[in-house]
Amino acid sequence: MSEKVTSLASGNEGNLRDHAFGYLARVKGGDMGSMPAILGVIILAGVFEFLSPFFITKLNFANLFVQSAELTMLSSALVFVILIAEIDLSAGVTGGVALAVFIDLIKAEKWPWIPALIAGFVAGILIGVVIGFLVAKIGVPSFVVSLAFFLGFQGMQLVLLGDGGVYRIEVPAVIAIMNSNLPLWGGWLLLLVCITCSLSFSIWDRGRRARTGLDNKPLSIVVIRLGILSMLGTAAVYYMNLNRSMGQVPIKGVPIVTPITIVILAIGTFVLDRTRFGRHLYAVGGNPEAARRAGIKVVGIRISAFIICSFLAVVSGVFHASRIGSVDGTAGHTIVLSGVAAAVVGGVSLFGGRGRLAHAAIGALVISMIDNGLGLLQMPAGISYLVQGGVLLMAATIDALSRRRNGSVSRT
Repeated sequence: MSEKVTSLASGNEGNLRDHAFGYLARVKGGDMGSMPAILGVIILAGVFEFLSPFFITKLNFANLFVQSAELTMLSSALVFVILIAEIDLSAGVTGGVALAVFIDLIKAEKWPWIPALIAGFVAGILIGVVIGFLVAKIGVPSFVVSLAFFLGFQGMQLVLLGDGGVYRIEVPAVIAIMNSNLPLWGGWLLLLVCITCSLSFSIWDRGRRARTGLDNKPLSIVVIRLGILSMLGTAAVYYMNLNRSMGQVPIKGVPIVTPITIVILAIGTFVLDRTRFGRHLYAVGGNPEAARRAGIKVVGIRISAFIICSFLAVVSGVFHASRIGSVDGTAGHTIVLSGVAAAVVGGVSLFGGRGRLAHAAIGALVISMIDNGLGLLQMPAGISYLVQGGVLLMAATIDALSRRRNGSVSRT
């Protein structure tokens, strides 16, 4: 029994009781993961439902999914650079520049929308390459580089779109991402695919560990996880398939942006959890010198992190343009700070080496709930920023204290 408890350092062995005690031990040691953010979601839901009868309604429930998608994608983008203890303040405007390229090619060059959108993503990737090269190869601090790009790209957007230029997006497929819904059967199919993929990966993991002679996590944990996914997913799909329209035209179904977000998060999670690149990324974030001595190509890993960040930032930009139906010269100027806040609030450590995309998604939901709930209460925008700032400060303080408690950060 003692051997199993000792092996819980990896979080993959022992029985259900061992895992429960192992989790409590990690919490006492300061590694709380996304638990504070999950508690925050529960508390915020209760508070806003008590203060406003419109918070937990069919319409607002779907609106939260749509409103949080853009922030979820940007905070997920930032996870890749935060994991290596860096930052990209230009991520928001990177998406803005990519969408400006997209609009310019459609309006001025008369390109078809698909090649124009691909060109926008290529522009985002090239931006990631340049930032990553300056940070990882030249040694310029990421804060300085990304701040310079943040300022410069605001000017580039104005050059591409013109001063005060606002261009309506006339591509139905892009507009539909944030403004249309799946057919009713599409939501149930999405849930079935999610459950099937979760079960398949669990079976694959167990088989892989068994073949290499490693202990497996108890089957009860897999069953509990699938049960929770099934119950929450069933409730969400059922609720969103109800008519939430306030007028004559019915509005039903899971928003189209939901499966897109889930697929991207699933791919990113797979990369971080089950690939060599993911392991190397965590290693570089935890101790870059030790990673270099272990033969990991630290420079390449760091550049790749910025490339992925810029690519996902463009996805976030597409979501933003789809939601408002236009592209303007101010796109992405303010959202990056909310993206950093969402990642940190969700449990991603600013010191690097700790965090997951699921944490960023939960943090984005917390920030979106604050914004949404205070909006329903008709609070001024300034109050929302004050609350978000307070939540971010509290999360960063918890992260710093937990690191100090674990001995990961020395006091100076």
